[in-house]
Amino acid sequence: MPSATRSAVAPLYLLACLILGGSAQGIWQNAVLQVAGLVIIAWAAALPPAEPMPRGARPLLMLAMAAVAIVALQAVPLPPSLWAHGARARIAEGYDLLGRVPPSLPVSLTPYASLGALLCLIPPLAMFCAIVRLRAYRPSWLAAALLAGTVAGIVLGALQVVGRDSTSPWYLYRDTNIGAGVGFFANANHMASLLVIALPFAAAIAAAGKSRNIQRYSALLAVLAGLALLLIVGIALNGSIAGFALAVPVVAASALILLKPSRLLRRTLVLLAGLSVIAAIGLMAASSIGGTKVGQDASAAVESREQILQTTGRAIADYLPAGSGLGSFRKVYRLYESPGTVTNEYVIHAHNDYAELALELGVPGVILMALFLAWWAGAAWAVFGRSEGSPFARAAAIASAALLAHSLVDFPLRTAALSTCFAMCLALLADRRLPQRQDAADLRPTRHLVIG
Repeated sequence: MPSATRSAVAPLYLLACLILGGSAQGIWQNAVLQVAGLVIIAWAAALPPAEPMPRGARPLLMLAMAAVAIVALQAVPLPPSLWAHGARARIAEGYDLLGRVPPSLPVSLTPYASLGALLCLIPPLAMFCAIVRLRAYRPSWLAAALLAGTVAGIVLGALQVVGRDSTSPWYLYRDTNIGAGVGFFANANHMASLLVIALPFAAAIAAAGKSRNIQRYSALLAVLAGLALLLIVGIALNGSIAGFALAVPVVAASALILLKPSRLLRRTLVLLAGLSVIAAIGLMAASSIGGTKVGQDASAAVESREQILQTTGRAIADYLPAGSGLGSFRKVYRLYESPGTVTNEYVIHAHNDYAELALELGVPGVILMALFLAWWAGAAWAVFGRSEGSPFARAAAIASAALLAHSLVDFPLRTAALSTCFAMCLALLADRRLPQRQDAADLRPTRHLVIG
């Protein structure tokens, strides 16, 4: 396969995920992405490596394999002496009341949902393999694909805001935030995450283009300035508190990509970004779950989020140490809801992915999350503290940090679009020590003027 064609695989797959993978409601769209992802993974497994895999990628692949192994073990039937403890003891009591011997059952309360959740890992895993195993990418092309998908979402979001009607053909999913510019997503908060993580990659393109001649660089800066303005307009159209809250620390951190400030200014920007992240998490935690726009249902939101987290905490304690099974949150949570507070609306996620995974995967899941966060912290420190890697690696650190922070109060990584973006960021962090590849446009021969 020609080098240019091969390098387009990961960017094109990323763009497809941004357009088709905005919600779990798109069953067929996600199925297409999963089939394409399986092809990429099979290609990565079958093709002899052209060069060694980055050392930073191996721990992540081992963690992914460990996660799959945990889910597989949760599906293995076990005798009652092993599973009939804690909250599961009520299941055994039910069999006793019927006069039947409790059978061998798996740890997972929803084994079919666990399989479905595993299938959702295919797109991000395919993106990771395409970058670290196949080298089927160029960092600038990945950034361009991310920005192209974001701009297309902004255009669609503008049409949605103009319509402001549940019957509008511009909304792609039935259950969505009517009146907000959700783009290719169903959830306005998830579109806000995409808008925010696009900002550091725009800065990375500008920083990487400094080696061009002054005319090209000036034109590039003009285009990127217009693009940054469009992203800000998109955040305003989206109206999500998450977008406004996360934009401040991301913009402050993105300045570290473009500038070479003094040590004092660098520390000031880092401090500003850190404090802004804390404030952003607090603001998002105090925002409404049902409503996403600024000032909407703020008073009821705190109680709602606190109740969900407290209820999830009780379930976590009952299902330790093995967990309730991947994908089981929705059914388990209903068992712990107070009958007096139940309405026709039901909770589908904990709005805290860390708590939800702790419930579903138990102690092994908590250990995996701790190991992953330790790896990520080390990679981010290498990029910013030791100045390793390219501007795109720095952008990946900022974007992944925004998604990790957002996951404290929402579930952005539950969509194929954002989970694939997250996998791209992790791959760029893992591949940070490799030399940057030159684009063909940068290899044009120098022209000389000979005066006779």
